[in-house]
Amino acid sequence: MTPLDYTLAELKQQLSARTLSATELTEAVFARIAATDGTVQAFLTLNEEQARAEARRYDDKYVQGEGIGALAGIPAGIKDNIITEGLRTTCASRFLDNFVPVHDAFVSRKLKEAGVITAGKLNMDEFAMGGSNENSAYQVTRNPWDVERVPGGSSGGSAAAVAAGQVPFSLGSDTGGSIRQPASYCGIVGLKPTYGLVSRFGLVAFASSLDQIGPLTRTVEDSALVLQAIAGHDAMDSTSANVDIPDYTAALQGDVRGLRIGVPKEYMGEGVDPKVKQAVLDALKTFESLGATWEEVSLPHTEYAVAAYYLLASSEASSNLSRFDGVRYGVRAENPDNLIDLYFKSRSEGFGSEVKRRIMLGTYALSSGYYDAYYLKAQKVRTLIKQDFDQAFQKYDLLIGPTAPTTAFKIGEQINNPLQMYMNDILTIPVSLAGVPAISVPCGMADGLPVGLQIIGKPFDESAVLRAAHLFEQATEHHKLRPQL
Repeated sequence: MTPLDYTLAELKQQLSARTLSATELTEAVFARIAATDGTVQAFLTLNEEQARAEARRYDDKYVQGEGIGALAGIPAGIKDNIITEGLRTTCASRFLDNFVPVHDAFVSRKLKEAGVITAGKLNMDEFAMGGSNENSAYQVTRNPWDVERVPGGSSGGSAAAVAAGQVPFSLGSDTGGSIRQPASYCGIVGLKPTYGLVSRFGLVAFASSLDQIGPLTRTVEDSALVLQAIAGHDAMDSTSANVDIPDYTAALQGDVRGLRIGVPKEYMGEGVDPKVKQAVLDALKTFESLGATWEEVSLPHTEYAVAAYYLLASSEASSNLSRFDGVRYGVRAENPDNLIDLYFKSRSEGFGSEVKRRIMLGTYALSSGYYDAYYLKAQKVRTLIKQDFDQAFQKYDLLIGPTAPTTAFKIGEQINNPLQMYMNDILTIPVSLAGVPAISVPCGMADGLPVGLQIIGKPFDESAVLRAAHLFEQATEHHKLRPQL
């Protein structure tokens, strides 16, 4: 076995026992990236020199027995919309091709405090707008299970890097499913925390009322370890929740006897691949064997979720991306005729087609005469969707269903059909609109491709979500499967 065959929890133990050095682990990471990233294309920027220097520093600390962070000496990949001091951050957009931040995001700083080494920045859909990773301005990341298929998006690079064994874990961001859907497609664990549990400070904004940072890992225990490191109140983020942070790893202990599970009938209906549905039903049988009970429940406003989401998210994107004007930072058009021409040319040259599509949709929805008809109505629908979850959680402890209606589709198959692409998030979007936590864990295979199980919890009850996911994982072998690159 190589160091990268171990889980994050196992690596932590080996580093503490000094049976493995941070330098050996870091060298293994860059060797694996060199061997596989020509095919997978997960990384946009590598941080080799600084990472090696940090690894040597942590090795010295381990030898000296100094107090160090909980994840000291472990390399990770970070999605390229999370800013990192001194390390190029592009959001996979030509607009930010030359952008090097002068400070860290909250989560970047928290990882440094935990001793994590940043191996590099990971590819994504431009400004996190997409569900396949095909909207990157630089390259198309490929699914390690089948390099002719997408890894999902927008955190496709983050998911593919973990699935390919390039890094022990990565960070992604989830606006409408962008952690959970690629985790499902790539056969790994992806957690979207409750909105506000993890600070958005330093996350380049797409849709501010929806964006949330979370981990992509190989196991649920690893997910709990990373969440422990990045969760917490941040005065720099007005939407950061000031709540007590429990011990998420300790919460994995216990059982699910008596757990009440609701299965939304809307998540198991038309459009869900029969093989995906069967994998979920098999997973529910596993929960039954562990002592849980389940029954069908209805979330009646699910059918309106996609329409409401794309109106709200695009409206917020239109507002957030107005700061990219070619004046303050990023790419500036050459030889403009005047200020308006500078704005026009810089944005035309800097943004890709999907970003432009969403800016135009959002600007239209917010415009005079249409605000009440579209944006305001979508906000009211969002409230109804949240009320569906609130009502369901009065009876059930968790909700469970598929993460995505299908397995990973082929590269190029849907890129010219935006509506079909948007529908891939139909099972993850309602969770984001409601702001509740959810995790995707592997629950089987369909035609040689991974299937993800989505476990949804009450607000700030990540402990229950992680416990149920961990016990399911321990009772099955799905998480042990690895792609053969």
